[in-house]
Amino acid sequence: MDRRRIGAEAECLAQEFLVARGLHPLLTNYRCRAGELDLVLREGAALVVVEVRRRGSMRFGGAGASIDARKRRRIGRATRHLLLTHPHLRSLPIRFDVIAIDAGTALPGIQWIRGAFSAED
Repeated sequence: MDRRRIGAEAECLAQEFLVARGLHPLLTNYRCRAGELDLVLREGAALVVVEVRRRGSMRFGGAGASIDARKRRRIGRATRHLLLTHPHLRSLPIRFDVIAIDAGTALPGIQWIRGAFSAED
């Protein structure tokens, strides 16, 4: 299976997981020159930007461990672009979450890390 298809399936699984927990999807795969946002949802009054990470093996750490400072900066820049192009979202508080899907474990599962990082990271 190619990486793009695996990523799309992980994002779909993550969105279903979050919607089942009461979040409302706004955008998927928001792309701009600054980067990409996997999922953008609302939870109450908050705008939730979600990075979806899937790992098929624990060899190099779990999925959550794969989000480095460079990736966090790209997400921050893409979020700033999103707010410039969608002014109605500017007044909402923003939270950055991670959905980590570790498929290489005995019990594959989803880990939801709320407030995983800030835009300043």
